[in-house]
Amino acid sequence: MEKANLYSKIIDRMFHSKFRTGDQQVDFERTDIERFAKELGVRLPKNLGDLVYSFRYRKALPAGIRSKAGRGKTWAIRLAGRSKYRFVLVPDRPLIPNENLTITKVPDSTPGIVVMYAQGDEQALLAKVRYNRLIDIFTSVTCYSLQNHLRTTVHEMGQVETDELYVGVDKKGTHYIVPVQAKGGKDKLNIVQIEQDMAVCAHKFPLLICRPVATQFMADGVIALFEFAAGDDGVAIASEKHYKLVPPEDLSDADLKAYRERTPD
Repeated sequence: MEKANLYSKIIDRMFHSKFRTGDQQVDFERTDIERFAKELGVRLPKNLGDLVYSFRYRKALPAGIRSKAGRGKTWAIRLAGRSKYRFVLVPDRPLIPNENLTITKVPDSTPGIVVMYAQGDEQALLAKVRYNRLIDIFTSVTCYSLQNHLRTTVHEMGQVETDELYVGVDKKGTHYIVPVQAKGGKDKLNIVQIEQDMAVCAHKFPLLICRPVATQFMADGVIALFEFAAGDDGVAIASEKHYKLVPPEDLSDADLKAYRERTPD
């Protein structure tokens, strides 16, 4: 059986065995994957964690699960402890770049040797963001990369991972912590990851102002950057900008004039 179809069959059976009309959340554990695979008489996935990861970041949940969300809502999978997970109803707000935004050209400072050996879209994206100071440009805060792929444990979530952490300081001396999630290839940005990043910052850096950021490649090498904030309806996009790294000679006088005339944020 094709892996994608196998995953869908298992998670669909697992959800519907636990869901009751009116439920706002549905809990399950990694061991449930084994149990429901046996019930269905299908091959157990080699990597149980990959099944959950796929539906958190890559694939849409099966139609049967989505139909139980209701209008304007969607199911997200959150961590609920070590090897524990929770389907939760959240507002249906896809995190996709706005194709109508203007693009700002930035002289490309990525070292050629880094471009040659970057492993995968996500790592290439993180490198481009780092070497071109795009976090500084986007947030208007002087930022420094503190750690890549931080893995830690957060109470009631279990183990979480942040792609990169920056620390920053502004002209008033205020300190910031900026967790960055990067998505390349077929992976999709997910509000749940942003919630996890905010929880990590609150746990490990309680005195710093958290400014969660996500970044994603678009067509033609354009890099989208998002900043998020918590509101009454949960986490939402607070700001979005698009940048394109170009050779210095591709940045014209007309471009610079247009940037000068833009209305400040």
